[in-house]
Amino acid sequence: MQTQKLPLESAPREIAADADAEQAKLGETDARLFFDAIEIDVVDSMEAIEQEWRALERDRLNSLHQGYDWCASWMKAFGNPAAVIRGRSGMRTVFILPVEIVRSRGVRVAKFIGADHSNINTGLFAADLADAFETLDASDLATRFSGALRGKADLLLLQNIPLTWRGRRNPLALLPMVQNQNHAYQLPLSDTMEATLKQLNAKGRRKKFRVQSKRLEELGGFDYVSGSDARSQHMLLDQFFRLKSERFKAMGLPDVFDDVETKAFLHGAIDIRDAKNELFGLEMHAIQLKGAHAGHLAAIAGISRKGDHVICQFSTIDESIGAEASPGEFLFWQMIQGLHGKGVSLFDFGLGDQGYKRSWAPVETDHYDVVLPLTARGIVAGAVHRLVTRGKAYIKSQQRLYRAAQRLRRFAGV
Repeated sequence: MQTQKLPLESAPREIAADADAEQAKLGETDARLFFDAIEIDVVDSMEAIEQEWRALERDRLNSLHQGYDWCASWMKAFGNPAAVIRGRSGMRTVFILPVEIVRSRGVRVAKFIGADHSNINTGLFAADLADAFETLDASDLATRFSGALRGKADLLLLQNIPLTWRGRRNPLALLPMVQNQNHAYQLPLSDTMEATLKQLNAKGRRKKFRVQSKRLEELGGFDYVSGSDARSQHMLLDQFFRLKSERFKAMGLPDVFDDVETKAFLHGAIDIRDAKNELFGLEMHAIQLKGAHAGHLAAIAGISRKGDHVICQFSTIDESIGAEASPGEFLFWQMIQGLHGKGVSLFDFGLGDQGYKRSWAPVETDHYDVVLPLTARGIVAGAVHRLVTRGKAYIKSQQRLYRAAQRLRRFAGV
């Protein structure tokens, strides 16, 4: 286990010592952090630091995707080597970056656990460290991370990080970064659905909902399926995999849910439940038709929750029946409406620029990738990542180019 010390320009040693003692005495996680060094090491086992991990994840501004159970479900399914980066002040753990090592074209890449299926990544930081991060020396921080990962990886690539999340700056913003080509889209929830709709084109949104309702009723009616038992939840997820695969095939796109490991990971996420802390890993919702088409699933979505933040992880529709009713958008209305009065203040549509997201979400959040080469091979891989990411961002900013790229991708089937 390699350990690195990170200097801070925050307070004299005697003040830092007094503050550490007081912090330990009070046991408060949000007290101001006074110390003159952080020790950084890499832990190869999640289980070895589970207690510290769960203590940090209780902060609601730390992403669900860095939660212990979420990461454990991924690691159980994929089995990649763990290289969890830990920062400590004395005996206190002040941050954890859940990282796994994956190989890509011969390069060892240290990435957030489950990064390929994460909509927002923050790492796990103590609130007082996040509040005082500007006292850190950026160059020295990069050096210490490099030292801790020496021999384990060629490139540290931490993706989809908002520099500021709900008013809190992320200390990772001090590391070398490139803006990710994808943005995320959010809808703040007010006390009532009517108040929430005032942020949008409320009149148009209500009219669209009435039309969709009428068309579904003409098909024989519908049931909004939510909060079902665990067995039904797993069955809905399997139905999602089937429908999404068919949709990807029709669009000429690769199925990102096709592998056994991803399916196992998401089934494991369904079983993550913590009612006391208002948390669930994955919950399936659907619009199911009645009448002549009884049992037909017109739309399915999976959402996650941590505290007052709900994320739509994925969704799909079956266009074979009732496509004119826009069942996908109708499902979003049902989910959003149903979350009012349940302590939710933010509905997150996740990454990716799509028309329905823009129509629902008045808030757009930029995401960034940490790109920190650790070896000569990592320098090349990092440069390629920056180049590709900037190229994708440029194409997406040019509508004609973006549409042409989408057509080419469908034609090539990649």
